[in-house]
Amino acid sequence: MMCYALIRKILFCLAPERAHDFTLKALRLAQKWRLTGFLSSPVSSPVKVMGLEFPNFVGLAAGLDKNGEYIDALSTLGFGFIEVGTVTPRPQPGNVSPRLFRLVEQKAIINRMGFNNKGVEYLVGCLKKTKYKGVLGINIGKNKDTPIEKAVDDYLYSMRLVIPFASYITINVSSPNTENLRQLQHGELLQSLLRALKAEQAEFFDKTNKYVPLVVKISPDLTPDELEQMCAIFVAEKIEGVIATNTTLSRDGVESSPLAVETGGLSGKPVRKRSTETVKQLHMILGNKIPIIGCGGISSAEDAAEKMAAGASLVQVYTGLIYQGPSLIREICQTSK
Repeated sequence: MMCYALIRKILFCLAPERAHDFTLKALRLAQKWRLTGFLSSPVSSPVKVMGLEFPNFVGLAAGLDKNGEYIDALSTLGFGFIEVGTVTPRPQPGNVSPRLFRLVEQKAIINRMGFNNKGVEYLVGCLKKTKYKGVLGINIGKNKDTPIEKAVDDYLYSMRLVIPFASYITINVSSPNTENLRQLQHGELLQSLLRALKAEQAEFFDKTNKYVPLVVKISPDLTPDELEQMCAIFVAEKIEGVIATNTTLSRDGVESSPLAVETGGLSGKPVRKRSTETVKQLHMILGNKIPIIGCGGISSAEDAAEKMAAGASLVQVYTGLIYQGPSLIREICQTSK
């Protein structure tokens, strides 16, 4: 932890996006030189969720490795599963920089990246090269310029390309950084999207006998009524999992920061309670019908335990990893044993 505190101090001297790129490249170099064992080490605490065998219940959330370029390096840090993306059918640069902001005092991040990625075909090229054999989630979204009524075509296109490589596929309908995307969380738009993707899932299973669960990533900004309606659709369409949650548009807990005025989704410590409450509400509605992956504000073993107590079967980290370092993964796993 002390070692990472020094590394973090150096990284935080760089602009956030530059630090992100530098860290991933350095991690790949460390993997090549077999040095990643100094950062973290795997903890075996097997769990079965969605019909998949996870080495432990702590995963990497989507967003860190959008293009699947660093899967092998990230896998050395001890994650029970890794999720890459969000990827879109066509490459897109994302929103104009600056678009990533550290709120250090609040241990938070605001981002308005806008699904910047090199496109699904580039991701598939990376997936073909990876040696990773663990549980891999692939997070898919729509291109910025695709009309909302045509969104299903984008999701289907990406799904068809990535499904042979995926342990599960996450349907991202909750990023606040793509205009109108969150409309896909509601009513007929959501139901028709999930129905089309479930049909594709069934067709792939018929051809290959490989069943790839579908997971929906939702917003922490939904009302209880909206959650009820979404859950009814999830059950009706037989969705296999829910990730709760994505980033929030709320600025609760960061009002004192001069960066609070920046647009985009807020992640990190301030979203913890909001995310956990969403997990709790989901579990109250769904019971054990659909497993929940808790994500949002996890920066300690206690935070992860809180998500599990609220009803999560697995957890994912991202912003907590940036502030706490890779030892967070082991800390969470060991505390649970």
